[in-house]
Amino acid sequence: MAKMPGSEISAKTISNSKLKQYAESYARDGYLSPIDMISPARAARHRAHLENAESKVGALHYKTKVHTILRSPYELTILPRVLDVVEALIGPDILLFNATYIIKEAGSKSHVSWHQDLTYWGLDSDAQVTMWLALSPATQTSGCMRMIPGSHLQGQCEHTPTDDGDNVLFQGQTVHDIAEERAVMCPLRPGQASFHHGWTLHASMPNESNDRRIGLNVQYLAPTVRQTKHDLDSAILVRGEDHYHHFADDRPADTDLDPAALERQSNLERLYIETAGTS
Repeated sequence: MAKMPGSEISAKTISNSKLKQYAESYARDGYLSPIDMISPARAARHRAHLENAESKVGALHYKTKVHTILRSPYELTILPRVLDVVEALIGPDILLFNATYIIKEAGSKSHVSWHQDLTYWGLDSDAQVTMWLALSPATQTSGCMRMIPGSHLQGQCEHTPTDDGDNVLFQGQTVHDIAEERAVMCPLRPGQASFHHGWTLHASMPNESNDRRIGLNVQYLAPTVRQTKHDLDSAILVRGEDHYHHFADDRPADTDLDPAALERQSNLERLYIETAGTS
């Protein structure tokens, strides 16, 4: 696998004591933020790879399993520093389930309502964690994520579909009556990441800055997890072993924007949308 040159925060080992602290904080609060993953310069290069791809195929915002059509996001999902944190949170055996860019254009009214990720994925377990890796500044002005600490401990909340064209979520699903005063802002510099539990309530506001807010959103699963809505889901084993084989094998991108990979990704995205839309 080709390596990107530059300052390698990702090559630095996270101590066992720090990983233990992360696990304890995550168990209590349902999220971690911020954690340095790559240098700002390396984040800028990954952003450039994304924007170069966009110049060829159009918008890549919210495209499912983008790591199957582009090398850059796949390289970010398997960084040892990233997987060390994921291992501390869900164990040594790790499946890469999905990776997608979430992009708010400068001055965009796009927002994400209060929600819990696991509500619509059809998974039978919460042995899952999401990483959000910033490729541009995620600030209060640009619409960084907000979290409700400890909300993962209350389990699933009722979600109401809404008709809101500015809501990034597929169905505009929203949890109402949130205690906004408990919300914690999670700003990230380029190259920093946050991690959150599938039942953690989170949201984000519009981007009022003059730059795009770009993040790579990645879901990891323990192999014990299975899809309850169908038997067609897929993933990639990125660390440890899979003794369960509940998921078919995704193919990480060998090159960028290979036509066959683009066709496979289109089918995978259709399945993802259908899965999220069925009860």
